[in-house]
Amino acid sequence: MSRLQYFVAQSLDGFIATSDDNLAWLLQFDGFEGGGESYEAFMAGVGCIVMGGETYTWLMEHEPGKWPYPDTPCWVFTHHEYSPPRGADITFVRGDVREFMDDFRAEAGDKNVWLVGGGELAAQFADAGLLDEIIVSIIPVVLGAGKQLLPIKAGPTPPLELVASNTMGRGIVELRYRLGSTPDRAPD
Repeated sequence: MSRLQYFVAQSLDGFIATSDDNLAWLLQFDGFEGGGESYEAFMAGVGCIVMGGETYTWLMEHEPGKWPYPDTPCWVFTHHEYSPPRGADITFVRGDVREFMDDFRAEAGDKNVWLVGGGELAAQFADAGLLDEIIVSIIPVVLGAGKQLLPIKAGPTPPLELVASNTMGRGIVELRYRLGSTPDRAPD
């Protein structure tokens, strides 16, 4: 069965973006040693992408005319009306995240579902007991404030299991955690 994976970067103090969605602090690390290989290996296992409307808007503003995931079906949770870019396989939805899990897994087939950015959306999946893994790259900067990695409401989580760690260039550390037992699912 496919896993729901939250693959994300965060500052040393736990933020995935500044309060105004600025990612300059992260983008200055583009091309770090090991980053491309990690991303490519991760993407090889992705069969479906899920993101929130703010992440979608950020992508459209910062990569105009270019959809970064042309070969992967994508679902966007939003309360706004959008038109997808040409050639993109995007489904816009609203509602409870639990309503769509079977659809995401069906789209992913024998691969995984990637939850892209959006700590608020990731928290909805975690609170519902649907998040299987968090793969987080710790970027060596301190923001002081911003958007949290996982602002869960039903916390604390059960203990997370560290299943892998990898030190990469420029002081970046990638950590892979499996979530423990949740009310709706037991661990594999």
